[in-house]
Amino acid sequence: MRIVRHHEFGVPSVLHVEEADKPVPGPGQVLIRTEAVGVNFAECQRRQGIPVGGPATLPGSPGGDVAGIVEQLGEGVDGVSVGDRVVTGVAADGYAEYVVTHADWLFAVPEGIDAGQATSLPIPGQTAYHVVVTAAKLQPGESVLITAAAGGIGHLLVQMAKALGAGQIIAAARGEEKLAFAASLGADVTVDYSVAGWEEKVRAATDGKGVNVALETVGGDVLTKCVNLTAQFGRTVVYGAAGGELPAIEVGDIFDNRIVMGFSMWGVMGNRPDVMAEGARELLDMVSSGRVRPVVHAELPLKDAAAAHELMEARSQLGRVVLVP
Repeated sequence: MRIVRHHEFGVPSVLHVEEADKPVPGPGQVLIRTEAVGVNFAECQRRQGIPVGGPATLPGSPGGDVAGIVEQLGEGVDGVSVGDRVVTGVAADGYAEYVVTHADWLFAVPEGIDAGQATSLPIPGQTAYHVVVTAAKLQPGESVLITAAAGGIGHLLVQMAKALGAGQIIAAARGEEKLAFAASLGADVTVDYSVAGWEEKVRAATDGKGVNVALETVGGDVLTKCVNLTAQFGRTVVYGAAGGELPAIEVGDIFDNRIVMGFSMWGVMGNRPDVMAEGARELLDMVSSGRVRPVVHAELPLKDAAAAHELMEARSQLGRVVLVP
């Protein structure tokens, strides 16, 4: 089978397609014939040698969100059958024609969702759900600021906030195209955080009070401003740093009854199976009912994995970037 690997850290061109043996499922595992693989920004960082969300090792083989057909069951697997259409997140060896994963990590793909859209469910979808529900505890009527609002997770957060009854959704992104995209998904206010003074537009939109919740994944100066844009008793949830920098938060920035929380999806997966199960049910309900609709920006062949990473690093996508074997 074909699989994408890299034998050095560096720019996207270090990614190459290689031939490998088809994996064999062990006890409790299933073999999936891949239909689509969702590309996550963390894999771009690990390709550079940055250990984000998991170790950066060599040789490297990016993980991702894999949608496909169950082809073989390992010993002791029940509750899933050969031929089932499923999607799952894998930590490595994900850019491949076949993947092996634990049977209890599978999502059944809802009716009306194609393979590319389905790749938004495991990591981006669950991250979005737990950021806004488990961590931020967004309540109906509250205002929420979402950075990187047009990205693979951000565009889901905008829709989830709307589905959860947010009183005001402020989407922050770079460029008019991304702002228009966020508005089409339900954002009430859009601001370009690449333009100086963007934070004043947020203050004006909230009558100077600030937002109840800020959901932040850019890092750097954007994170610092988000913390200072929260109202009294407001919550900032930091779930990434796409810009590569996590600044120190001054005590004075949070002394006015503000909360700053760091969120790791891997921490929830490894320690809170009950929360994961509940989140999976709620997420599937949101998608099946049409309240949340994953958007695929581009589908590229597996051999163009480097181009997919270039697209992610250019920050030009609206929604999801997908590889198709």
